[in-house]
Amino acid sequence: MQASSASTEKTTEYRVGQWVEVRTAEEIMATLDDKGDVDALPFMPEMLQYCGRRLRVGKVANKVCDTMTRSGMRRMENAVHLMGVRCDGSSHSGCQAACLIYWKTDWIKPADGPGDSAEPIEADHKVFVQLTERAQVIAPDGSDVYRCQATEILRAAPEVLPLLDFGQYAQDIRTGNAGIRAVSRAFLVGFFNRYQQFSARKLPKWLRIRGGLTWGFLRGSEGPTPTGRTDLQPGELVRVKSKEEIMKTLNTDLLNRGLGFDAEMARFCGQTARVLRRIDTIVDENTGKMLRMKSPCIVLEGVVCEGAFSANCPRAITAYWREIWLERVEPAEPVRGLEREAATA
Repeated sequence: MQASSASTEKTTEYRVGQWVEVRTAEEIMATLDDKGDVDALPFMPEMLQYCGRRLRVGKVANKVCDTMTRSGMRRMENAVHLMGVRCDGSSHSGCQAACLIYWKTDWIKPADGPGDSAEPIEADHKVFVQLTERAQVIAPDGSDVYRCQATEILRAAPEVLPLLDFGQYAQDIRTGNAGIRAVSRAFLVGFFNRYQQFSARKLPKWLRIRGGLTWGFLRGSEGPTPTGRTDLQPGELVRVKSKEEIMKTLNTDLLNRGLGFDAEMARFCGQTARVLRRIDTIVDENTGKMLRMKSPCIVLEGVVCEGAFSANCPRAITAYWREIWLERVEPAEPVRGLEREAATA
């Protein structure tokens, strides 16, 4: 049996900055189906620590980018992201992806202010065990397989959202997800990319704009990609190399040793930030299995995908960087331009 959003709160259109209160564990468990879902979206054990707390809406989760099958943007119903609330991976063997958590509107309710929410309401241990058992299963080959919001995102958002669905842009503006300028930019970039993809398939070369490349105009090259190790550590100050330098490290699929670089990341080229952490393990959203990083993968403070060229997707995925794309700078140099996470988390 699959539970779907049915509470009276689902008709509430939340806004960015609005105070909400996360319902108690008992209230939330009553909304879940036998898989622990609402509308195919799991309530994860990492979310229990927020029950009873009051938090602000960071973004209204009205859509999500498909990073699994690359189908584009998909419609999400009745969900929000709460400001700064990311999964800590504690019930998924320490997955370090730090995904922004989705909260179904069945799991929250409007609040009139911050209140006294410093201490979370501790859930019954049986609830934690039950949710943890749903989050981890054993595959036929004996390996651990994990189930989380990222692995179930295509089920939770089954409908592809057309570029020309103007309702999504109106909702972005109405809820405070994005302003008119950002919405206009995202639509124009999306329209331009559709033309470029069409021209690359159907038009002769002389009719293509910059060879049919999509916005950002990134191009890799044939052959194996280089690697580099500089042993960057948390707290170190680095500069993102220029787009031209990074393109030299990419293959024709814009990958370096399997890690992608895209136009959203290129927006940070030339800017400085501190290393937040090194990534060793993340759950593969396609298979649910734990991936162990063979090459160094770096996360920078305040650097997440802002959806500027992706229909203002509110998912705010953490950007992963190869060490070869970064260079150390002197600690005395000021950090420029990366104080954005608060606005996107």
